[in-house]
Amino acid sequence: MAEYSIRHKTNSEYNTSNWSGGTTTELGIGPEGSRYADRDFLWRISSATVDLEESTFTALPDYDRIIMTLEGEIDLCHNGGPWIHLNAFETHSFDGGDDTVSKGKVVDFNLMTRKGQAGGAMIPLVFPDDGTSFSSAEVLSEIETYKEVMIYCHRGPVTVVCENGCAYVLNAGESLWMRGDFSGAVWNMAGVAEARAVMAAVSEN
Repeated sequence: MAEYSIRHKTNSEYNTSNWSGGTTTELGIGPEGSRYADRDFLWRISSATVDLEESTFTALPDYDRIIMTLEGEIDLCHNGGPWIHLNAFETHSFDGGDDTVSKGKVVDFNLMTRKGQAGGAMIPLVFPDDGTSFSSAEVLSEIETYKEVMIYCHRGPVTVVCENGCAYVLNAGESLWMRGDFSGAVWNMAGVAEARAVMAAVSEN
């Protein structure tokens, strides 16, 4: 039986800091009390602005990374290899220890998980104008067990209805955090035409 907590977070609850190419907003980090600067975290979810046409990613050799652009297009190159082009709301996984450079000014979305200790997935939720909704049972099928789920609204509103009937309305920049045992839990997500959201899930080994 599912047993999990739910928290609705707004923009005022995030921490934003500067980096060499723009700003980074930390949406969540675990375990609680971890600090990105100390590199002691198990997982971290963030959104960043890239204000430079070309930038170099910080090396994070202990972590796997998934990136997605929320606004704009980006080109990535790892270790001097071929360039990879990402359109908005396309995901890309890579080793945090890679020598990674990028081209393009974007707003991106990032999930970092510590190698050997955690895993994760990032699923774009793009709502067309035909009333299409998404079920967690469908979009999270690639993860067998997960302990943290976050739904982040980039363009809303997006409504999340849990199996107990509770409904949460997310406006742009707001997120819904769920933590615990999701056995048998199903929730549905619906948005107005052209709404955009991201679901990120974290599992622990």
